[in-house]
Amino acid sequence: MSEETAAASTLPATAAGTSPDNPWPLQMLSQKLKGYIDRAPSAWVEGQVIELNRRGTNAYLTLRDIDAEISLPASVWTNVLDRQAMPLERGSRVVALIKAEFWLKTGRLNMSVKDIRPVGLGDLLARIERLRQALSAEGLFADSRKKRLPLLPHRIGLITGRDSDAKKDVLRNAALRWPAVEFEIREVAVQGNTAVAQIIGALQELDALPEVDVIVIARGGGALEDLLPFSSEELIRAVADAATPVVSAIGHEADRPILDDVADLRASTPTDAAKRIVPDVTEELARVRQARDQLRRGVTRMVERETDRLASLRSRPVLAAPESMVTARHDDVERLKGRAHAAINTAVVRAADQLVHLKAQIRALSPQKTLDRGYAVVQLDDGTTTPGTRHEVVRHPDQAPAGTALAVRVAGGRFTAQSTGGQQAAED
Repeated sequence: MSEETAAASTLPATAAGTSPDNPWPLQMLSQKLKGYIDRAPSAWVEGQVIELNRRGTNAYLTLRDIDAEISLPASVWTNVLDRQAMPLERGSRVVALIKAEFWLKTGRLNMSVKDIRPVGLGDLLARIERLRQALSAEGLFADSRKKRLPLLPHRIGLITGRDSDAKKDVLRNAALRWPAVEFEIREVAVQGNTAVAQIIGALQELDALPEVDVIVIARGGGALEDLLPFSSEELIRAVADAATPVVSAIGHEADRPILDDVADLRASTPTDAAKRIVPDVTEELARVRQARDQLRRGVTRMVERETDRLASLRSRPVLAAPESMVTARHDDVERLKGRAHAAINTAVVRAADQLVHLKAQIRALSPQKTLDRGYAVVQLDDGTTTPGTRHEVVRHPDQAPAGTALAVRVAGGRFTAQSTGGQQAAED
């Protein structure tokens, strides 16, 4: 024992410390693996039974993931299986409590089923409802997130089963309503463990195509288990993240997977989806004819109304006899001309009378009138007779001493004289 203890003390404590010169014994690796695996807790898992073999008190089964191509072999005591009310069969959907075990002598890892329970329809419905409520609380079903479908999509993306009746229903009914409709089709698995991955891949591929205006996910009716992929949380979140409007057309009216809640439009059946994504060409042509008729009636009413207004305007006196307007203005012009002439004549006569009066006043103040009244103008006569020559007027006796030659102007003419001298007039 002392030698074994001494040898153990020289071994590395961890696997990272081992080397070609200082390796672990195989026993030590196996013991450490067993100790690590034994500490791992048991876990409840969900899957589908694809193989089941009984061998005495033991049974061996293989579970496969619901949504992925992943399988896991396990063993179970037959008494665990016998406790079930209904015997398990291949294809059953179950939840199992699994504990990993490491067999030390053989170095094998075994998955031991401690308990197993079939998943009934009630359990599936309750699980779907819990997921529906959780996603609704996140707001994934809010109306504000839903996108409007185009009135007339240029190209429709269709995700459906391979050569399925749902595909035929959508194509046939859409073509009947709008013959020029175009489709971008992706055929995928619509049930089974690969359905979710294939549907998501097709959805993302169509969502990336700019010419695709709307995407339809269609499947015919089926059992609840067959429609489970359309309540997958992964698929629901992929639809919520899609930029292109998505239409859900799964099963019949009574079927309602979670996809119906997150889709931008829920169609009760694939046929209903075809009717709701494209308009009916017959109805649209009828609406065009109706619109044209309404437009024609509107134009006709407007023309008739304007015709009546024009006739009403033409019947007015000013348009019935337009020369009356000119005649009335002519009479006004003649009347104004007469008034203008009368006013001018009156002004001229008044001005003429005023001119005569002013002329009389001027004449009364003229020197000639003074002379006509017997007055005379005495000027010094310097002997010049040039016309226009002005002579100095005698205003004081000192200007004409005795012997001064004078020129006297009277009313009848002019004569000369000689001063004899004079004296200053006495002041009053």
